[in-house]
Amino acid sequence: MTIHVQVQYFARFRETLGTESENLEGAFATVDAVRQHLLERGGVWEVLSEKGIMCARNQELCSLDTAVEPGDEVAFFPTVTGG
Repeated sequence: MTIHVQVQYFARFRETLGTESENLEGAFATVDAVRQHLLERGGVWEVLSEKGIMCARNQELCSLDTAVEPGDEVAFFPTVTGG
């Protein structure tokens, strides 16, 4: 089933990818399926394969295996570190 999701990119990901958001349509069952779709673009999109990537669905932190529904907002951001 093809669904529509809005994808947001934050912090270093936004800078690397040159965009803060986009709308996608595809057969996405999970947040990771959205990420895999983006990774298939290659090049700078490989930043989304980073270990420890953080994600959110509808502005709530989630895991990559979280289910995605039509109209959801999915966000990706790098692990936040501090000292």
